[in-house]
Amino acid sequence: MTGNMAARKENNKQEDGDVNNFRKNILGWYDKNARVMPWRAPKGVKPNPYWVWLSEVMLQQTTVVTVKPYFEKFIKRWPTVHDLAVANNEDVMHEWAGLGYYARARNLHKCAQIVSREHDGMFPDNQEELTQLPGIGDYSSNSIAAIAFNKPANVVDGNVERVMARYFAIEEPLPKSKKRLKELSGSIAWDEVQRPGDYAQSVMELGATICTPKSPKCLLCPINSGCKGREIAETLPKKEPKKAKPQKYGHVYWVTNKSGAILFERRDESQMMGGMLGLPTTEWLEKTPKVKISRFSKQKDMKTKVKHSFTHFDLHLDIITAQFDGKITNNEQWIDPGALDALGVPTLFKKAVKLMK
Repeated sequence: MTGNMAARKENNKQEDGDVNNFRKNILGWYDKNARVMPWRAPKGVKPNPYWVWLSEVMLQQTTVVTVKPYFEKFIKRWPTVHDLAVANNEDVMHEWAGLGYYARARNLHKCAQIVSREHDGMFPDNQEELTQLPGIGDYSSNSIAAIAFNKPANVVDGNVERVMARYFAIEEPLPKSKKRLKELSGSIAWDEVQRPGDYAQSVMELGATICTPKSPKCLLCPINSGCKGREIAETLPKKEPKKAKPQKYGHVYWVTNKSGAILFERRDESQMMGGMLGLPTTEWLEKTPKVKISRFSKQKDMKTKVKHSFTHFDLHLDIITAQFDGKITNNEQWIDPGALDALGVPTLFKKAVKLMK
């Protein structure tokens, strides 16, 4: 055990509760009730670190149901990290389209290249080295270390926070309680040295299937006997009132040429959805911008809006039609209308395409 881990254990001592029974009961429940996942190794089979890493990146801010088909597509097209490393970046972004948080896809590709080139395709088996890789932070490094390499780790996602808040009846609202919930989780997790990977997955699984945000199934819970918040479970974890989301506005362009093709652009890496194909847009501002894209002629406001919600703001874009038969830039391309359905673009632009088809 590293000095850092020992220090964390010392700082994260659980004040109450039977740690051994907690782990024993939740692992016993997990053995019988674990869901079958395409990236999850069956009992007795050594996990594939590439699969674990890929799934963990995809699952950030995304549901299991949404991720499954994307994971299966990636594994089929790029069976190993070496295959993904040599893939064309545009192909990776195309396959990622619709999963959102596109910086994850860019970091995914960069990480694969580093692991392939500098680590001979072998993922590091410890947190310290894992966090040096693009796109791998505290949560991901803990999760990969535990699940892929069976190393003791404190894996804390939203499901784990909810389980801890209820089990220990922590009424301090999120996000202020995050540090305390992580400490409580660590007081149990760091001592699990026999099956740390299964333990990490068992707590997340419990939160996803039993200790759910609404209508928790407390009677079926394997740790309900020691749960201090059982009577008030549905009220926990408490959350501070959400602030109203900022609203942003702009124009999105449906530009056609004489042949009827539609103009798309490869978005700059510095923009949201960077590296992805999308329709041309103006800036996104707090008020609808008056300035339109001047090089497009015969512009017409369709009086139709595309509405899309991002994590930190809602976006409203007026659809503007235009014609253009001039020279396009290197990051632009004409797309035949018949190819639109198979085009890998973010959900925002899929909404615009659907409105205009």
